[in-house]
Amino acid sequence: MKNVNKYTRNYFMPPATSLKWTQKEYITEAPTWCSVDLRDGNQALIIPMNLQEKLEYFQVLVDVGFKEIEVGFPAASETEYTFLRTLIEQDLIPDDVTIQVLTQSREHIIQKTFESLRGAKSAVVHLYNSTSLAQREQVFKRSKEEVKEIAVSGAKLLKKYAAEVEGNFKFQYSPESFTGTEIEYALDVCNSVLDVWEPTADNKVIINLPATVSMSMPHVYASQIEFMSENMKYRENVILSLHPHNDRGTGVADAELGVLAGADRVEGTLFGNGERTGNVDIVTLALNMYTHGVDPKLNLDNLPAIQEVYERVTRMTVPDRQPYAGKLVFTAFSGSHQDAIAKGMKWREQQEREHWTVPYLPVDPEDIGREYEGEVIRINSQSGKGGIGYLLEQAYGFELPPKMREALGYKVKDVSDRNQKELMTNEIHDIFMKEFVNVSAPAELVDYTFEGKDTINITIDVNVNSQSNKWHGSGNGRLDAVNNAIQKELGISYKDLTYKEHAQEIGSQANAVSYVSITSDNGTVYWGCGIDPDIMNSSVKALFSAVNNLLKVEQERFAAAK
Repeated sequence: MKNVNKYTRNYFMPPATSLKWTQKEYITEAPTWCSVDLRDGNQALIIPMNLQEKLEYFQVLVDVGFKEIEVGFPAASETEYTFLRTLIEQDLIPDDVTIQVLTQSREHIIQKTFESLRGAKSAVVHLYNSTSLAQREQVFKRSKEEVKEIAVSGAKLLKKYAAEVEGNFKFQYSPESFTGTEIEYALDVCNSVLDVWEPTADNKVIINLPATVSMSMPHVYASQIEFMSENMKYRENVILSLHPHNDRGTGVADAELGVLAGADRVEGTLFGNGERTGNVDIVTLALNMYTHGVDPKLNLDNLPAIQEVYERVTRMTVPDRQPYAGKLVFTAFSGSHQDAIAKGMKWREQQEREHWTVPYLPVDPEDIGREYEGEVIRINSQSGKGGIGYLLEQAYGFELPPKMREALGYKVKDVSDRNQKELMTNEIHDIFMKEFVNVSAPAELVDYTFEGKDTINITIDVNVNSQSNKWHGSGNGRLDAVNNAIQKELGISYKDLTYKEHAQEIGSQANAVSYVSITSDNGTVYWGCGIDPDIMNSSVKALFSAVNNLLKVEQERFAAAK
């Protein structure tokens, strides 16, 4: 990184300040979307899609709701020509969908392009030529006027052949490498093309301003777009389009600010596939608008299904942290995040709020086909009590007291840390059941009977370390009697007994669930849970579970002391 002086800024600022777009807060209406997956995206693949894969992908794009779909460069590739003819001849293009094809400004290519479109109900014919300073000097070795003439002659040829072939054709022009073109010159070239096409309200044309290579910060691109929009001829009859690439990692920002600056249309790909670092990601753009309460006019309510087709036919992989689509983007491992999400979800249920405001979740995962269980809150050694408790409640109906969640959290994190792995919900459930529920050692509850009204007397059949015993006790209530019998017969003491219970329904089975905590003389709190169809049985089992957890620790301390 010692050669920084060999680099400079290769973009061109507008000759006048263009910053009106900065006064806008957010995009208020979805642009026209054009998918370029099947051409721009396809040519960037290591193994391009075959015909059947393209046909399947085209149907996905239709189902998503794209009304404009670029299908190829039919004059330059037999594969793309065959694909286009298959779409037309098999009547696979819905009436409300317009296909788009590319052509260079060369007569034989333009002629073949229109021939390939015979029978199409409607199509956008996209003419392009590179206009940047670097391409003019290094590649074409032509002057500004000569390069502009390439564009103008191509525009004339489009008019000529469109008149000779039956069909509803719309024209589009791109000054390729627009971001490396002097802005006033780019405006001159576009206006010269527009003078040839003379667009009207009934026959609008598209001027596409691509960030073929992203060269600037997004605000610069937005200012370039605003200058072009405000100074372009026939503006009311021009659909101003963007085609950002992601070389600087700002493709989404370029598109969003470009729309604020006056663009009406965006070309991009699903999940951002494309040359080098990719095209702009339309999924991200659309869902960014969705989270602002703006309808993106695309159907992304089953994003995993769309992603499955995309990954299968392109052999590309959506990164785990890709916005909205990545498999980990809704996942919280952090304890504080999990706690906030769990509380936010509970608050939303209780308040019945119209708008989505759950912490750490900018969009409701269910809106795009994702799931809460196993996705939103996942458990590893970094996780906390809130997330662990939330998963048990959602999956198994347990409503653990907050302090018991904390105790379980330590157990779960210890297992995750020792095994260096994420724990699934069923594994967390297994830990909870083993450590806290109906714990039967060293004191195993066998049976019990109550007598009396004001003062309750109890007889308990117990196996202690496999030895049969009968315990007796009394108290003001049934659980108090059990509690007193345990402390008397075992010769132990504890205090601050807490109790909570609720019904648990899973399928047709209904159980009572009880939670008990006790505090030993040294201040350590021990928890137990009891599950039984009978509420009294579940309470007694919960108390025995807490006592057994205390006894196990005391036995371990005694053994260590010896």
